[in-house]
Amino acid sequence: DYTYNRECIIEWWPRISGSPLKKWMVEMARRTKEDAAATRNGLIDAAERVFCEKGVSRASLSDIASAAGATRGAIYWHFKDKVDLFNAMMDRVTLPLEEGCAQFSCLASGDPVGRLRSVMAFVLGVVASNAQARRVFEIAMYKVEYVEEMAAIRDRHIAASGAFTAQLAKDFALAAEVSPLPVSLSPHEAAVALHALFDGLIQNWILCQGAFDLVKVGASATDAFLSGLGLKWGDGTV
Repeated sequence: DYTYNRECIIEWWPRISGSPLKKWMVEMARRTKEDAAATRNGLIDAAERVFCEKGVSRASLSDIASAAGATRGAIYWHFKDKVDLFNAMMDRVTLPLEEGCAQFSCLASGDPVGRLRSVMAFVLGVVASNAQARRVFEIAMYKVEYVEEMAAIRDRHIAASGAFTAQLAKDFALAAEVSPLPVSLSPHEAAVALHALFDGLIQNWILCQGAFDLVKVGASATDAFLSGLGLKWGDGTV
């Protein structure tokens, strides 16, 4: 029974310490843990592909298991249900606006307009170059309904959007101290407008399956927007 087995382990484990048997047992435990992690990641990879192809609501666990070359039992071993699997997929990536917020912290430039341009270019570059992040963002934007258990992803979008807009507004306020914005536009309103431009570029690029150069068009559109506000950056360019 449990007590007997436990006593045997306590008695015999010190005797095999350092022996080939102990080394084999440790190695098997390590390999089992690595295999489990590989299986879990493989299931999440398969879920990304299936969710992207069929949408979250129409994708079944059987579809995902088949795409992963696994069984439904393997899915239930690692995940409680489809929602748990979806959340694990989302947890593996950083959404574009979250990337943007992190980038603001990395750039300590004294030029707020230059920082705005750099952050926009950086995030658009990430979306264009990171296939996994792009695929998950596409799922989160177009292929999931924000209801019941999935409402958490909507809340995550709202939180990231609010934080990104706040960062934009902060730099617009700093820029306005040097070159006032048009009277009819506050720093917050300018931030909302630039954010809308950013979102629109990404969503249309994904919807049109990369029909235009996101980074190039994004840079030109950002500069046109900032110039329209009469803002300057770097060498004084308007």
